[in-house]
Amino acid sequence: MTRAAIDVLYFAWVRERIGLPKERIETAAATPAGLVEELKAREERYAAAFADLAALRVAIDQELAEWDAPLAGAREVAFFPPMTGG
Repeated sequence: MTRAAIDVLYFAWVRERIGLPKERIETAAATPAGLVEELKAREERYAAAFADLAALRVAIDQELAEWDAPLAGAREVAFFPPMTGG
């Protein structure tokens, strides 16, 4: 399985739970959902931050994406709560 380095950004309460705004990680994940599973396996703080994916959105290279979107060639993945209008 090929591993790639990718920048992972965390926003709002995701950043607060993990304690980092950004990190560069090596991943073999093919999708954002797979990346989340790798992160959750690291430490309890990641498991807490990603406990409910329905409460999160994901962007790949600054474009909103689905959890099953391909990560191949991506440079950046960002996790954040849904935006609220108003």
